[in-house]
Amino acid sequence: MATSESVSETAEFEVENIGGIDSTQVSIPPGVTVLTGKNATNRTSFLQSIMAAMGSNQATLKGDAEEGRVQLDLQSETYERTLTRAGDSVAFDGKGYLDDPEVADLFAFLLETNEARQSVARGDDLREIIMRPVDIEDIKNRIRELEEQKDNINDELATIEDRKTDIPELEQRRQQIKDQIQDKEDELEAKEAEIDESNQDVESSREEQEELEAKLDELRSTRSELESTRRQIEAQNESISSLKQERSDLEDELEDLPETLMGDHQHLETEIEQLREKRQTLNSQISDLQSLIQYNEERLEDEDYEVLETLDDTDQSESNGSPTDELLGNGDESVTCWTCGSTVERDQIEDTVERLQERRQDLVQELNDVKSDLEDLKSTQREAKQQQTQREQIERKLADIDDELESRETQLDSLKSQREELTDDVESLESDVDDLESDDFEEVLSLHKEANQLEFEIDSLESDLEDVSEEIEDIEDMLDRADNLRDERDELLEQLTDERTKIDQIEADAVEEFNEHMDAMLEILDYENLDRIWIERVEQTVREGRQKVDKTVFDLHIVRTTENGAAYEDTVEHLSESEREVTGLIFALAGYLVHDLYETVPFMLLDSLEAIDSNRIAQLVEYFEDYAEYLVVALLPEDAQALDDSVNRVTAI
Repeated sequence: MATSESVSETAEFEVENIGGIDSTQVSIPPGVTVLTGKNATNRTSFLQSIMAAMGSNQATLKGDAEEGRVQLDLQSETYERTLTRAGDSVAFDGKGYLDDPEVADLFAFLLETNEARQSVARGDDLREIIMRPVDIEDIKNRIRELEEQKDNINDELATIEDRKTDIPELEQRRQQIKDQIQDKEDELEAKEAEIDESNQDVESSREEQEELEAKLDELRSTRSELESTRRQIEAQNESISSLKQERSDLEDELEDLPETLMGDHQHLETEIEQLREKRQTLNSQISDLQSLIQYNEERLEDEDYEVLETLDDTDQSESNGSPTDELLGNGDESVTCWTCGSTVERDQIEDTVERLQERRQDLVQELNDVKSDLEDLKSTQREAKQQQTQREQIERKLADIDDELESRETQLDSLKSQREELTDDVESLESDVDDLESDDFEEVLSLHKEANQLEFEIDSLESDLEDVSEEIEDIEDMLDRADNLRDERDELLEQLTDERTKIDQIEADAVEEFNEHMDAMLEILDYENLDRIWIERVEQTVREGRQKVDKTVFDLHIVRTTENGAAYEDTVEHLSESEREVTGLIFALAGYLVHDLYETVPFMLLDSLEAIDSNRIAQLVEYFEDYAEYLVVALLPEDAQALDDSVNRVTAI
């Protein structure tokens, strides 16, 4: 993704067949640029072109064109996107400035239909909108990974601490073995001295003596090899027993897991996708219905009964007849219906608006149910994936254990055969030695056997000494590693703290940004008797599926004062259109700042500010100017006049 840091050059746009634009070239320097003109002068179309160049798909193709394009030249780079008609939709292609424009669509491109901007007026879940770009599941997975790494380190440190306590005993054992070796060597030295003395008294041929000594040496070596083989057999038996126990434990664990493969859970993905589509449809219906309700309430409140040229398509789909047929009831005051121009009673329209509000509440409830079902299915799917992964890991371990068991049992069979051969060799050598015995050699032979046994015992003790020394060295190496492990664990704990508090920190930062900038904006714009608009983070217990969970929500508070100075809390419904627009824009700005879009998205776009008076628009633009490298605003000529003359103006598109 490109970054917007230190962007200081003019952005050059070439646009063809986007929105209402045939073809145009526009230069946008850093700072504020005002697109000024009457309605239907392609100001919004050019803003859509900027969005398309950034990578957004929220742009329309000119009605009589099959293909459109936008090219952006910025910082010696060229970004080009094409729009191609594909049936009832438009296909986008090419490289945009942003790899992922989703967050920018939500918090930087603040056109009239922008969801974050309209969220306050529609009564949307403000916390959900702020947290939407945050991959909460990814954070949870990262926390699980860090927890697993931390647990592994703790297990290793616990093992090291356990082994550390073994060192005194092992040191004592090593010294005992050294003492035993010294005793045996002293005894062997004495025995060899006896042999030398006995040899001087024995009258025998040198050849016979050498043959006997050779047989005794061979016997000692063979006995030593036999003892080593027996130890290897014992070690293999212990390993095989341990592997069989591990296999039994894994098989028990495997039996507790369901046998359903992930392929059999395909229906979960299908159901999840269906619920997502239903959620999207309900969101759209609720949004359209809220716009319709809001419009009618404003007409009733302002007593503005001008006939409109069009009515929202959603209302048409909810009714079986004309909008006038929908606005029926009883009342005393006659008014002109602003949907078709016929005369109806005012109470009839109010009753219909009330029924539309009830319908919206029903849709909201249905949407909540869909969200709950969707979360349940996602949870079931995650659990199924985890179980499948666990089953595959266990099956791989079992396969590895079976392979190792087969290998060790083959080695065991070979060792047993070797043991039998060595046993036969020992018996044969002992027989040879017996054959060489004579009365004259009986004493010296006995001495040789004793010396042979001492040498064998010394070899065995030296082997034990080597094993104990290696074990001590291993533990000392582990102790040296312990400090590194503790440092690694401290780093993991810091990462865990960051991940665990990330969601909470984003929520807190968003509330702080909104409250700070809302206070500043209200002080600048000076709305009559409007003291403060602020968000409070509160914990609520809500039902998700069959469970109740604690969930953070953003509570929007509005404080006004009466003529005599008494403060009271008001509701969003009582905000003027200008106040609602400003509140929505500041909420979008909070999202822009908390997600650091100023680092990655060079453009912020503003459109449809007519509900705000000219002087306040100028103050609002001046305030927003500090947070975006390029601030592009579409204004009517009379509103643009209130801005400073130094502001860049584009009058023809």
